[in-house]
Parts: sequence; structure tokens; C-alpha cells
Amino acid sequence: MAVPGALLFLSYGYAWQAGLALETFMCYQIFAVKSLKTESDKVYQALKTEGPAAARKAVSMIVGRDTRSLTEEGVIKAAVETVAENTSDGVTAPLFYMVIGGAVLGFGYKAVNTMDSMLGYKNEKYKYFGTAAARLDDAANYIPARLTAWIMIGASFLAGMDWKNAVHIYLRDKRKHKSPNAAQTEAVMAGALGVELAGNAWYFGKLYEKPVIGDPLRQIEPEDIRRAHKLLYITAVLAMLLFLAVRIFAGAILAEII
Repeated sequence: MAVPGALLFLSYGYAWQAGLALETFMCYQIFAVKSLKTESDKVYQALKTEGPAAARKAVSMIVGRDTRSLTEEGVIKAAVETVAENTSDGVTAPLFYMVIGGAVLGFGYKAVNTMDSMLGYKNEKYKYFGTAAARLDDAANYIPARLTAWIMIGASFLAGMDWKNAVHIYLRDKRKHKSPNAAQTEAVMAGALGVELAGNAWYFGKLYEKPVIGDPLRQIEPEDIRRAHKLLYITAVLAMLLFLAVRIFAGAILAEII
């Protein structure tokens, strides 16, 4: 936070236009909608044109689990789950913090989330270091994850998906994850698509037993990755409008008080 804060201080001190331009660029770098869509779409393209081996390699770039033995269904689930979880972690949560504290707070959040991504997986050597990173990220994402879930439900309605089932699965399965936040958006995604997500997964050669999220109303298919992208973009737009409206309203209230 210190580096972007110092750069913005100097830029705004030189000229407000320079500060605004730099902060806009910084916020753009934090906001991960396009990169999330692009990287997960590589999995879709590999499934459609190159086959399971290429798809497993593509999905290994965006998930932490072992992918060498994943079936096609497992690859699709991994990609959809990544889009669901990172709709909060990489899109609405950074936006939430940027609306509150600009690029400086946005970078602060991003540092916490990146530290969790790099260190949050437990192993015996770095067990406590990784646990601390994961717990800090859990705290930072607690409110954004829950806001994102309800915004995503609204997005599923606008997208013409099964928003009623999204509400049902969300209320039922939102706690079916060791992380207090990950199942929030995964449950909405599973309900909106009418598929089953999560379940057992391998990490660093060890099988971790996890409950499933959602109901298998139909077989998951490659097109569900594209449907997840649709929810991602609509959720991002709704979140931006909502957070900006709250920011403007709060600013007007403060102006009246002052």
C-alpha cells in the first residue's frame, strides 16, 4: 500500500489530472474481469478443439488442485468453480475496497488475496505461515463474498438463468466449504446453472474429501464455462453500479452533515 500511496501522493501533488490518470490505471490493473474470462476460456477452447490433455494443462494454470487425472467433467467443474470463486476474489471484492479507499486500499486487498493464493495451501513446512495468509484473506473477503452472492443471484435473473434455484442452493450449500467464503458464489453458480460443483479433489498428491455443492439437474458441459462468463460480466456491472450508488449516496449524506 505504501508504494501506490506514495506514487499517488506525488501525482496528485503535481496535478490532479496526473493523479486521476494514474489512479485510474492502477484500478484497471486490479480489476480482473477480462483476465479471468480469458484464462478460463482457454480451457473451453482446449476442450472444443484439442482434447482432454490440453484442457487439463489449461485448467492447471488457474487452479491449485492436481489436474493430471481429471476427467472432462472434472476439468469443466474446475473452470466453472474458478470463475465463480474469483468473481468475488478478483472482481467484486477489489471493486468493494476501491470504492471505499481508492487504488491504495484496492492494492492492499490485492496483496492479501495474492498472499493467500501463493501461501494459503497447507503443507507441513509452511503450515502456520500459510494458515495466517488464508485467515487474513477470509477476513478481507467475508463481506464482499456475501454481497457478491446476492448480486450474482440478481445477475442470474437478468441472464435468464434459474435464479430461484440459485437462491435455494445458496441458502442450502453456502457453508459447504472449509473456507467461509468460497462456497458463497459457488453455490449460486451451481444453482443458476443447475449442475453439481465441488466434491473431492487432489492437492499435492493428497486426496481431500469435500462435500458437493448444488444438485445434478443435468450433466455439466463445456458450454457451462461460457455461461459462467455471462454471470461474471453481469455481476461485475451490477456490483459497479451498486457500489458507486452507495458511494455517491454516502458522500451526499456526509456533505449534508459537514
